[in-house]
Amino acid sequence: MTNLTLNDGRSMPQLGMGTWQIKDAQAASIVRAGLDLGFALVDTAAVYDNEMGVGAGVKGTDAWLTTKLWNNRQHDAAAALDESLALLGVDAVDLYLMHWPVPAQDQYVDAWRAMIGLRDAGKALSIGVSNFLPEHLDRIVAETGVTPAVNQIELHPDFQQREARAYHDAHGIVTQSWSPIGQGKDLLGREAIVRIAGKHGRSAAQVVLAWHLAHGLSAVPKAADREHLSDNFAALDLTLDDEHMAAIDALDSPGGRLGPDPATFG
Repeated sequence: MTNLTLNDGRSMPQLGMGTWQIKDAQAASIVRAGLDLGFALVDTAAVYDNEMGVGAGVKGTDAWLTTKLWNNRQHDAAAALDESLALLGVDAVDLYLMHWPVPAQDQYVDAWRAMIGLRDAGKALSIGVSNFLPEHLDRIVAETGVTPAVNQIELHPDFQQREARAYHDAHGIVTQSWSPIGQGKDLLGREAIVRIAGKHGRSAAQVVLAWHLAHGLSAVPKAADREHLSDNFAALDLTLDDEHMAAIDALDSPGGRLGPDPATFG
């Protein structure tokens, strides 16, 4: 497992397990299966309503644990994190992310300031954001002097976020991809990806994840069973050549976004 160095000096596994839409009752067994396969990062969020199950799955391990502050708790980040820690059964998380900026609410700067305090108190060892646009990042850094370690954004070959990635690279922020295989929709049937998968004798999902890893991105694909977890993990030993990377790069589409627009969501 390759690790990425964050701007706070800590080291984070590059490939992780996403747990969105995994029910709390199933989360412990799925997370444990992933850890047994070799995953070392587990990503959850307060709004996923599965922190208790995720916490049971990582209990007794040294897995990197990420959770997130939901939109309606930006005014109350300290209490929100305490609730998440209690559900997870831990004293601190490795990474605490602000889930969305919600610019219409205009509380994200104060929430970021509170998260800095939580980091300084040792309850979140690293802090970052999710779904922030460059303009939101500019503002929190200008007003607090603290740059997020990570920005977790929707990113997949149909929606490659090149402007955001360039901004992150220039500011020392790790880009982490959510829905990295495009929620398994049309993306995995693209001719270029199917062709590359056939050449390597691999699955389409492995090809897409290998593309993320080769670009230096972190990725947190969701998998709800051991078979898909194992398939995702196998992307770690797949290397794509320049021709194949270029073919996937060419899939980028301005209309490829699947989730909400951070400029208006919330």
